[in-house]
Amino acid sequence: MLSEMMHHARKCASVIKSQRDVMVVSHIDADGLASAAIICKALEKAGICFDAQFVKQLGEDELSDIANLNPPFVIFTDLGSTMIEQIKKLGINAVVSDHHQSPSCLAPGDQKGNPLHLNPHLFGINGSQELSGSGTTFLLACALGDFPDQNKELADLAVVGAVGDLQHVKEGRLTGANRSILEIARDAKVLSYKTDILFFGKQTRPVFKLLQYASDPYLPGLTGNENACIAFLKDTNIRSQGERWRRWIDLEKAEKQRIISKLVRYQLSEGVPAYKLQRMIGEVYILLRETEGVELRDAQEYSTLLNATARYDHAEVGLAVCMGERGDAFEQAQELLANHRKNLVDGLNFVKENGVTTLESFQYFDSGNRIRDTIVGIVAGMSQTCQYIREER
Repeated sequence: MLSEMMHHARKCASVIKSQRDVMVVSHIDADGLASAAIICKALEKAGICFDAQFVKQLGEDELSDIANLNPPFVIFTDLGSTMIEQIKKLGINAVVSDHHQSPSCLAPGDQKGNPLHLNPHLFGINGSQELSGSGTTFLLACALGDFPDQNKELADLAVVGAVGDLQHVKEGRLTGANRSILEIARDAKVLSYKTDILFFGKQTRPVFKLLQYASDPYLPGLTGNENACIAFLKDTNIRSQGERWRRWIDLEKAEKQRIISKLVRYQLSEGVPAYKLQRMIGEVYILLRETEGVELRDAQEYSTLLNATARYDHAEVGLAVCMGERGDAFEQAQELLANHRKNLVDGLNFVKENGVTTLESFQYFDSGNRIRDTIVGIVAGMSQTCQYIREER
């Protein structure tokens, strides 16, 4: 299946290679940003000029705006599969590199004319769990290379995109075609992976903050309670060094094991179902070319930083970071991330204070303009794991 998809990727790449100027249009989330960066880096190596744009959704209006610009060629990444017919109708010469299922996901041989369509669902691969938009675009980038191993170092960005798309959550690890890309990244020595705690902030947060802000699973009596988290760690014989608390990555293996064992016992004593404990441990992905102790070192933190740029109308900042900018763009991204985290906390507090309305088949909350539309879905998901919304198994 993957070999067939790669064969079709080469067909798409052969058309791209004939271009001199390309417009890249991508989605405003971590997977979309990683997708755009992967293809932009590949185009840069191929000597093809490009311009990148980002959209919240690709509808009739957005396509009309693109058509009015009359670009010579467009590459749609992490979107476009639902708009294949409209793209053709408007005469936009394009390749669509997407992973979302749509009625247009027919057999590749049934596609006639442009745009060329690369989508895992066309090849019997589940694009919701086994290959992300950035993974699909990574295959396209590999096909665009002048020799077989060119662009394989971009596999780490494909992993960041897959994690941002939560494709690792169900099994606690990347599976399917994502697994193949993960192994390419490992062999290229740009990424390593191991089993570890899944709480956010292993690279950057003091360990008590790791527990204080844990949301999946929610830690009754600990989540949101700084003093209780510090007391929990001291009771586990994990102490600060003077006034400085170490991060998770600074702890010894034995210390990590003690914390995990005690967290399991603690949660069971609090009545947390065993299936929720499985969410605490899983596979984590480390980007070896990034500096230890910064957000970009961990795929989960990297993807959150990308979301913090794109969802606040600064996708170009996230793209610059993905393209290798570590100066002003990275500093701005960190500021946007801090703001993003604050907005998520404010959103969670809103749901906690105002509650939800429960009907027979669904639950909802009306936040009006109190929660930004680009993060309300994230707040809803976090509210469920924090038990502000009843969880359905």
